[in-house]
Amino acid sequence: MAQRGVKAWASLALVVAAGCTAPPAKPPRLAPPPAPFIAPPPPAPPAQAAPLKPTDACGAIDLQYLIGRPRSEIPIPLQPSRRRVVCSTCPVTQDYVPYRQTIIYDAGSGLVSSVKCG
Repeated sequence: MAQRGVKAWASLALVVAAGCTAPPAKPPRLAPPPAPFIAPPPPAPPAQAAPLKPTDACGAIDLQYLIGRPRSEIPIPLQPSRRRVVCSTCPVTQDYVPYRQTIIYDAGSGLVSSVKCG
């Protein structure tokens, strides 16, 4: 009977020992895989701006339409001191005044040959 009691106690000890063991370890939590790399779209090209109109100090660009027309079509200036109208063979001073319009017409035909600042 003693032997049976020892076996019973041994069996009981095994059952108790089995119940006291640590639960199986959970597998470590893995980080989610990285998202695939998606390149950003290329930047949109800049909008085409309207070309800027060239400017000058005296406004001669606005009178370029006069070239090839008779001098009688030259409009009366708002500020006469800022414009001179001379013939192609007439003597003129060589001073350069950037805000002054110089309209040159051909002495023979009377047609405007150039419009410039100076």
